[in-house]
Amino acid sequence: MGHGDLMSQAEDVADQFLRVTKHYLPHVARLCLVSTFLEDGIRMWRQWSEQSEYIDSTWNCGFFLANLFVLINLLGQLGCCVLILSRNFVQYACGALFGIIALQVRTHTCVLNLALGGGLLLLLAECRGEARSVFAGVPSLGHQSSPKHLLQLGGRVFLVLMFMTLLHFDLSLLSFLQNVVGTALMVLVVVGFKTKLAALTLVAWLLCINFTFNAFWSIPSYKPMHDFLKYDFFQTMSVIGGLLLVVALGPGGVSMDEKKKEW
Repeated sequence: MGHGDLMSQAEDVADQFLRVTKHYLPHVARLCLVSTFLEDGIRMWRQWSEQSEYIDSTWNCGFFLANLFVLINLLGQLGCCVLILSRNFVQYACGALFGIIALQVRTHTCVLNLALGGGLLLLLAECRGEARSVFAGVPSLGHQSSPKHLLQLGGRVFLVLMFMTLLHFDLSLLSFLQNVVGTALMVLVVVGFKTKLAALTLVAWLLCINFTFNAFWSIPSYKPMHDFLKYDFFQTMSVIGGLLLVVALGPGGVSMDEKKKEW
């Protein structure tokens, strides 16, 4: 059996998976994608005093502003997640989460903030229909230039940044292979080549790694490793959610898969 036959069979399996799961896959994708915000909002509630003390010591902003920051993050993240999951006012909820990401720019890394923004771009692309021309009477530049397709492209690019936060640069052979294989698949997703198959392969691979190496529930909560693993677990779930949205939406007009149809 040749390489082409194996690839065709793999794509058939991916298409069959999409046909079976098309009605609930977007819901699962959204839940996974916002899981980071859900976890962070719940943590704000459970660790209110610790979070406010940390913000006060980091920003030197005083007791009132530190508690206000925690309150805004708690209500904003949990409330917006509810709106996104219930498919109500999704654009406004994503806009509010963009604002919360901007507020957290001093408490999270810049790469992580951009990555989470990429996930929100994919959510916006999902809820947005085919865009109309910005100026009435002016010809459109083509469906590849529609805001929806540009949002999908931006989401795919920023998804790489989200994936980069999961890379572990150590000398072990297993980590090296994980990084190489994962990066190669992410490149395929970004350029939009064999997008659905590459994204589904990454989802399966990341699920296995996540539940194997980030099993924070097996570590006592008082140990620092518990929080590190929990953070990595939900970050990985957000990456998985973004990839599932790519599978559900397709790569969009700005992709090699779309260009192949024209060829």
